[in-house]
Amino acid sequence: MMNFMSKHNQFLSRWPLVSLVAAFFILQPWAGQAAEPVGAPAVGLDVESAQASPACVQAPSRLSGATFVDTAKQLTPGCQLLLRDWQFIEDPQGVDLLPSEALRSATWHSVQLPHSAYVESKVISGKPKQGQVFYKRQLELPALTAGEELWLQVGGAMQVSDWFVDGQHIKHQLGGYLPFSLDLTPWAGKTVELLARVDNRDHALSGLKPLNLLDFHFYSGLYREVSLRRSGVVALVQPTELSQARRGGVRVDVTTLSSASAALQITSEVRVASSAQGVASSARAQGGQYLLEQRLLDQGRVVASSTSPVTASGALVQQLTLSNPKRWSPNSPALYQLQTRLWQSASADVSAKNATLLEQYQQQIGLRSLRFNANKQLEINGEVTFLRGVNRHQEFPYVGYAVSEFADYRDAARIKDAGFDYVRLSHYPQSRAFMDAADQLGLLLLDAIPGWQYQSLDPQFAEMTARTCRDLIQRDYNHPSVLAFECSLNETPMSEALIRRLHQAVKDEAPQALSAGWMPGFDLYLQARQHRLQHYTPPTVPYVVSEYGDWEYYAQDAGFAQDQWQNLKAEERTSRQLLGSGEKRLLQQATNLLEAMQDNRTTPAFADGYWVMFDYNRGYAPDLEASGLMSIDRLPKFSFYQFQSQRDANSTAPLAKPMVFIASDWLPSSSLTVRVFSNADQVELRLNGRIVGSKNVGSKNVASKNAGTTKAGAAQVRIPAQTANGVRLPFEFTVPAFEAGTLMAQAFVAGKLVATHQVSTPNTVSTAAIQHITLRSDADYLPAKAHDQVFMYAELRDAQGVLLPLNDVAVQVKTSGDVQLLNPLADLRSEKGVVALLLATGARGGALEVSYCQAPGRCVTASYHIKVGANTAAVQATRDASTQRDTPSSAALQTLAATVESKKRAVPAPYDLRTELGASLPTFSPAFSLAGHTPTLALAMLRSVQTSRGHASSVQAGSVYVGIVAPAGSNLRDYQARIFA
Repeated sequence: MMNFMSKHNQFLSRWPLVSLVAAFFILQPWAGQAAEPVGAPAVGLDVESAQASPACVQAPSRLSGATFVDTAKQLTPGCQLLLRDWQFIEDPQGVDLLPSEALRSATWHSVQLPHSAYVESKVISGKPKQGQVFYKRQLELPALTAGEELWLQVGGAMQVSDWFVDGQHIKHQLGGYLPFSLDLTPWAGKTVELLARVDNRDHALSGLKPLNLLDFHFYSGLYREVSLRRSGVVALVQPTELSQARRGGVRVDVTTLSSASAALQITSEVRVASSAQGVASSARAQGGQYLLEQRLLDQGRVVASSTSPVTASGALVQQLTLSNPKRWSPNSPALYQLQTRLWQSASADVSAKNATLLEQYQQQIGLRSLRFNANKQLEINGEVTFLRGVNRHQEFPYVGYAVSEFADYRDAARIKDAGFDYVRLSHYPQSRAFMDAADQLGLLLLDAIPGWQYQSLDPQFAEMTARTCRDLIQRDYNHPSVLAFECSLNETPMSEALIRRLHQAVKDEAPQALSAGWMPGFDLYLQARQHRLQHYTPPTVPYVVSEYGDWEYYAQDAGFAQDQWQNLKAEERTSRQLLGSGEKRLLQQATNLLEAMQDNRTTPAFADGYWVMFDYNRGYAPDLEASGLMSIDRLPKFSFYQFQSQRDANSTAPLAKPMVFIASDWLPSSSLTVRVFSNADQVELRLNGRIVGSKNVGSKNVASKNAGTTKAGAAQVRIPAQTANGVRLPFEFTVPAFEAGTLMAQAFVAGKLVATHQVSTPNTVSTAAIQHITLRSDADYLPAKAHDQVFMYAELRDAQGVLLPLNDVAVQVKTSGDVQLLNPLADLRSEKGVVALLLATGARGGALEVSYCQAPGRCVTASYHIKVGANTAAVQATRDASTQRDTPSSAALQTLAATVESKKRAVPAPYDLRTELGASLPTFSPAFSLAGHTPTLALAMLRSVQTSRGHASSVQAGSVYVGIVAPAGSNLRDYQARIFA
């Protein structure tokens, strides 16, 4: 370990620094129906064309734009996604491992991948579903030329699987989180039946604790993609097609990196079949008949290239150099495109007319340098950086892990939007799509193997754990987002021998990589805050607060017997608070986290990770673990905005922005001490237009980086913080007495209004007050795609458009077209006034209708039409003016309302802003409820709607015109508004 500390400065800058993502994914024109031309990404999740699709399970996810290109030549490799036409059956009778007549004659159901074998309720209150299930599919395998190979690539099967071809057992796979391959070459040219037995029951060697004792859920099924890959007689080799360490794929190492220059070493594993050996062996003498070309592109411009002859199977090493490189960091995740191209040519010139492109592997790479200085501070590209982070479980309600790559992208975007630059992938490998999104958005990751409070004494367990570590590194070697590999069994008392073995597995597979673990013996030391408060020794290696904010406020111990429910603290004092727990409890969660954040800064930690980002299910508990900053439905709690306020208002990081948020429901029961989260210099709070107060940020509002905020922490931790970052405290305002109406916060930076937020009091909080339903999607981060899973949120509002914070209100939902509702009927209920709906989109889109009925014939209905574009695959919404009057989200309002000059009068009846703006143009949009709002806010609302629909990237004052009118036959409180463009 001391040897590591003496060397770490020199080798950290050489750790592989590659991203597999597209730099501008949101702007990428995706296609969803047919095979794409050479070089174009294939995104439609059901693409199964006659020719091979350029998407491949072993390639980066389709978020990256990575491709295997089919040139329709005899030697052309290619990948075909196998997502449709699967048949599925559960196995309640316990069919034997081998295919049987009972299995063949059973009634099968058609399914599409990714697929969860068991659909669960949102809260898994009963025994989680476990058992074995079967999948089958007919495969028409292509005929091969001598020397070609055929591989089935499986992205993930939970957690033990056996695979059969025409009844012949060909593969037993243990472990549910990482991809693997099956060699189908012997069946080339035949039509065969592929059968998979997938078993998610407990297994002693899987790395996971028995589910009934586990603090998370691992779900079931073929929950990732499956593809068929055809490999040519001379071909690039994927990691799962080889068993040797440090082999397979295209690996990129940055050997030197500065602002002036960069040098890259690219190692590609190439297979030359015996049928091609004669041609390859004479390649050098004849100028090179098989050539491997590396091209580095910056926005389509080649900035470096190298071409080498391919003469034999093995690793082929090439060098690239470039000047003035763009460096990747959390604030600026700059990316290049790397093309690895295999050619057949009569000369050494790949641009010759007779050169034939055989295979192309395309990925996006990012270059960055990590090192630790003498104070064990992290330096990214030479700049000292503290990483504020969070832990993440990858589950979604109902379907578990079986979601699209785009759903995982939105999760990464939510995390970045919350103000984080670091994510611990607890406690298992997570999807390639999430890794790609982290590369793009600038999130550093602690990449983990499966493990939590469990190990088997079977010698095979240690071997399996070390192999999983190596497989994880093979998959994720090229991601610049990988900070370190947590090849450690979390909260498990490992022997020194096992620690040495796991640490060495990291070094064997990637000598420049960092290992991390919760016990001494790894490059990075991970310690949860609850453990530090029990025992603390100054670390001798770089230190991470791996978890904080939850368990130390939940129980009086270190959390090693969580399933025994001992020493629990008062429920209202914990951080485990559901979204619908009420204002007081959500504020308590925020208080806990603020205290813990400050305490973390008294340690030498270079990073910390709050537990946890999203609420989640557990095997041993009948309720949700509710310490998430967002609900399991991805709805933010107050604490989400507290973390968001920690990012500088002038930050240029992706999704960073000035913000302000009032942490109050402003009800008669609300606290008169109003807490406001903001990253601005100054915040002004108004109640019904009157100024409550104005406060500037300063020493009073930023906690000292050396502050000790708990008695235990102050007693045990007396180490000065090693970073310059403090913790930003909320602005607090005292309101003399409650008064129904509207609280509005305005945030200023350098005297300029940059953000606003408001909360209003409903006339009464009851189901009788429900007069409107607002529908909105979670497409702010990424529009929904074909074959995607997206959340829709039905907001229950009163006659003035104010959200009613009601729990457990049931609604009725209808879908039509190519849209499927995933919620069971029992889960169509509100939480804090919002009903979260998880929808599966198809290729053609469809419609959603949500109704709340107080009595027969007395219903409030909202409809949302989902249209999937042929090229963008984006959801476009149109709303039925006769059934819905929509108010945009507060997140959209707070940015755009700040651009409109304030007006003090209320909207008269009727009032037409066109008279003031001096324009009368054709109508654009259906109606929106704006009763009781000022003309200023009405204009801001409608601007935000226009912006959120993608019709304008920015809106300047006077560029949008609004008409507010009373519909015929309605009372004057029920205003409608239309956008005029």
